[in-house]
Amino acid sequence: MNGLGKIYHFYREGFRNLPSWGRTLWAIILIKLFVMFVVFKLFFFRDTLKNKYSSDEERARHVLEELVTQ
Repeated sequence: MNGLGKIYHFYREGFRNLPSWGRTLWAIILIKLFVMFVVFKLFFFRDTLKNKYSSDEERARHVLEELVTQ
């Protein structure tokens, strides 16, 4: 078995032998990651440049102006 196969086997067996509280903790971790990367992206990190400016040139000009004046 190569190195990646050994690593995969190690983690597969480890997750298979987790106690019930360990699986609950992993479920909580996965739910939190989902919230951080999906829900926050949808509601808090909207693409405001795409909504304000119609072309790529206008967006680029706005970003350049903000970088130079700041």
